[in-house]
Amino acid sequence: MLDSYGWSERLQQHFQPFAARDMVPGRVTVQQRGRYRLATPVGELDAELSGRFAHTAADGDFPVAGDWVAAAARASEGAATIHHLLPRSSAFVRKTAGDTAAGQVVAANADLAFLVASLNDDLNLRRIERYLALAWESGAAPVVVLTKADLCADVAAALDEVRSIAPGAEVLAVSSANGQGLEALSALLGAGRTAVLLGSSGVGKSTLLNALAGSELMATQAIREDDARGRHTTTHRELVRLPSGGLLLDTPGMRELGLWNAGEGLASAFQDVEALAARCRFRDCGHHDEPGCAVQAALTGGELSDARWRNYQKLQRENAHHERRGDARAEAEARQVWIRRAKDYRAGKKARERWS
Repeated sequence: MLDSYGWSERLQQHFQPFAARDMVPGRVTVQQRGRYRLATPVGELDAELSGRFAHTAADGDFPVAGDWVAAAARASEGAATIHHLLPRSSAFVRKTAGDTAAGQVVAANADLAFLVASLNDDLNLRRIERYLALAWESGAAPVVVLTKADLCADVAAALDEVRSIAPGAEVLAVSSANGQGLEALSALLGAGRTAVLLGSSGVGKSTLLNALAGSELMATQAIREDDARGRHTTTHRELVRLPSGGLLLDTPGMRELGLWNAGEGLASAFQDVEALAARCRFRDCGHHDEPGCAVQAALTGGELSDARWRNYQKLQRENAHHERRGDARAEAEARQVWIRRAKDYRAGKKARERWS
């Protein structure tokens, strides 16, 4: 049971202290409103947190789907109590919804992050860039999965467009309706490997899971005709074993996807922009009207699009804002810097338009 869910020697080493206390290892396969389902050596068990764990755990240390835990099993009752969380190999973290300044772990211990977007009228490159930043930060390898390829008039052009903003990530077009691309996607999920499905509501995550599983495991709904957007279907997080031996973690669609301590992820998602900035004549270049600015030269020459550059700046500001939260002076100073930069950018854009 454990091997089929991705148990490893690394996890066995971390679990050793708990084995001496008659606990069993388990992987969280379902997470829903404080209740858990575990895959364990003694079968699948319904689980809850111990009182001590619930009282002492920090926000990001509560188990989520994909986590490995140490639990006291009551096999005859089909139940268990979770006492400890084993170290994670990866964690997809976003800012909590609303004004609260905290991170929320969405999924853990994934080898791959399938970033799902639909090839219909709702395809949004800027949203994909945001998902890529968080995926790179998580420690999982991102794969952009473009669903509903059967509804797209020019799949090749769409693939080229997305690949241009996803350096270092694999990009695949698939169709659950006719099977296009599913074999290539399934090949990425070998036995014991875990992928998490991430994307907005209605982009086809549950439909894709059903297609890869070969059965209707998750409920699905059709997209709305008025705006090409899908309806919210999945309401909990669940880890599913596939016929290939791989594991796929389905998650609810995310209406808000705020960055949280994603500096390294941003650098990976925008490695082309970072490489341009490194070529500027001055190390402290503000990328406005300084002589020898490689970023401005790339914008003028069309090597870098205005939309990608603006989104890079936006995401950098957002990430820095959360890192400064609580320091009013630092936030006020940063606000003035970005106001000046915005004015300089608009002036530079007007100049480029006059000379083009």
